Amino acid sequence: MEHFFATSPRGLEPLLSAELASLGAQQVQEVPGGVAFAGDWKVCYAANLWSRLASRVLWRVAEFEYAGEGDLYEAARKVDWMRLFTVDRTLRVNVSAQKSPLKSLDFATLRVKDAVCDRFRDALGRRPNVDRANPEVRVHAFLEASRGAFYLDTSGEPLFKRGWRAGAGEAPLRENLAAGILMLSGWRPEEPLLDPMCGGGTLLVEAAAMARGRAPGARRAFGFEKLKIFDLNLWNKIRDDERKSKAGSTKLEIYGSDNDPRALNDARRNLAAAGVERWVKLECADILERTAPAAAGVMIANPPYGERIGSKEELALFYPKLGDALKKKFTGWRCHFFTADLRLPKLIHLQPARRVPLYNGALECRLYEIRIVAGSNRPK
Repeated sequence: MEHFFATSPRGLEPLLSAELASLGAQQVQEVPGGVAFAGDWKVCYAANLWSRLASRVLWRVAEFEYAGEGDLYEAARKVDWMRLFTVDRTLRVNVSAQKSPLKSLDFATLRVKDAVCDRFRDALGRRPNVDRANPEVRVHAFLEASRGAFYLDTSGEPLFKRGWRAGAGEAPLRENLAAGILMLSGWRPEEPLLDPMCGGGTLLVEAAAMARGRAPGARRAFGFEKLKIFDLNLWNKIRDDERKSKAGSTKLEIYGSDNDPRALNDARRNLAAAGVERWVKLECADILERTAPAAAGVMIANPPYGERIGSKEELALFYPKLGDALKKKFTGWRCHFFTADLRLPKLIHLQPARRVPLYNGALECRLYEIRIVAGSNRPK
């Protein structure tokens, strides 16, 4: 039984915990920013292939106590890194900390890197090369007040990089956060779904892939393939099972629109690159002018906000118009807005049924659910 830690956007930990448990993870424990779990390598491979919510899956290879940089160096030097990966692999070290007494994480990172390389040089007369941009092996150290742990990254590139993105568009939403928002909305594949401010189409791609039962990692490689423990036969079996897995819904009503033709071109390229273009209908339309594509359904939008695109003054004028458009054209819809602009409920003049705190990186956001019913929904 190995021990792992899956990182995720803050706010998605309960969903990630349930997802990992469904993949066979044991001893699942939520902490801010991720989920610790135990399992065999089948669970690790499956988590990388199938998790829609994790950012990385880290394998814990050592735990230690420390008081200063010297202790950190000695702890890293004691790990038998040659058992884990070959000297020919390029390397990167990352150090993160919480309540650590160390004054410089950059210096701590340097000491861990030196320890790993010194261990190889003492044993083999050679040391791994460092590659900060595209390393084959990533070593992570996480430090608390007096304890720490070393991890090897089994994912490689972050898992929100699904391997399909062709055009980025402006301020794209990360794929695992988009998947989490879809799950939190309660959308079911049999319901119409609309993203009226779709940008590059991230939400649309994730929705179609979820509805069709496609593994999010099917189009990419993983960090565990570079480690000595890599079991090619086991991985091939897991991939074969994924290819044979039952396809999901075939009758989908997924709609996307944007008032920017360039963003729609990005969305078309991304949908095609992900192989889901046939399941999504796109059109160029302004959210304030477009009509609902069905009598009822789920709307999910990531509207611009002052930290991202547009000024707060412009948005203060836009939100009341959005509220009026929703009341006139989207009665019967459950509308979800993901934003860092906490003024939205007041300015849109509609009362949220639910507010879910989420983080987009370090930026605190909310997912507001607003149910559009006949008549006024104004707060009193």
